[in-house]
Amino acid sequence: MTVDRPRPLLPLAQTGTSAGARPAASGDTETLRADCSRCAGLCCVALPFARSADFAFTKAAGDPCGNLTEGFGCGIHARLRSSGMRGCTVYDCFGAGQQVVQGTYAGKTWRDGAPAAEMFEVFPVVKNLHELLWYLTDALSHEAAEPEHPALRAEVTRTESLTRGKPAELLALDVDAERQRVNAVLLRASALVRGQAPGKPRDHRGADLLGARLRGARLAGAHLRGAYLIGADLRGADLRWADVIGADLRDADLRGADLSTALFLTQAQVGSARGDSGTQLPARLDEPDHWTTS
Repeated sequence: MTVDRPRPLLPLAQTGTSAGARPAASGDTETLRADCSRCAGLCCVALPFARSADFAFTKAAGDPCGNLTEGFGCGIHARLRSSGMRGCTVYDCFGAGQQVVQGTYAGKTWRDGAPAAEMFEVFPVVKNLHELLWYLTDALSHEAAEPEHPALRAEVTRTESLTRGKPAELLALDVDAERQRVNAVLLRASALVRGQAPGKPRDHRGADLLGARLRGARLAGAHLRGAYLIGADLRGADLRWADVIGADLRDADLRGADLSTALFLTQAQVGSARGDSGTQLPARLDEPDHWTTS
């Protein structure tokens, strides 16, 4: 859960489960949303974090957070931000927590029978696969990407099957190879979606735009993969059809910005930014609680 510069999941190069634990099917994003009530606090134990502006203390991987309760809840959930744990509020496992607990380990937790060390290693693997599924299902929601829909659906089927693997199979998985496989079709879909934008879309892949003054900028269809947009002023910016995989939006000002059709946007990215009731988000994402309502 370290939050120094988050590495994009995808490279920037051009290049017996229990009921309800099924992986997400094509177009089914609900199973890619975290359901902490069906997890076992995996992100609060398996992941490390360092004392910083986002975390009030340092915790090693495998050590339970001191705020984790016996019932796998967070003892300071209602005041995480004011307690210096902002990093927790923007983390998203894409539903991997409940998949690992309810699916991979058939309802067992690291406290009652499941091998803890193994479970903690399996969790990030499944999280990566679920993140790929998030991007794939997002691409499938764009009509402009229809020529790539068969390839996208094939990758959904393949990735879903991987999430159903046994622990040993998941730990043996070459996650980087899977990222590269999926990235190839996502890039093709991205080109089709971004092609809807008027004019020539801007290419800002990996660009250093920290604190950039982009108020009202016309960034429709922009290639923003891996761009550093920390603290950027994007008030009223047009970000429709922009590809934002791996874009760092921490503290970016999105008030009044249009991201209604932004491509591959995640809840974690939205949660790390600032916005208001005028910020237009894709239907699959929620307005963060900390955003203003003015």
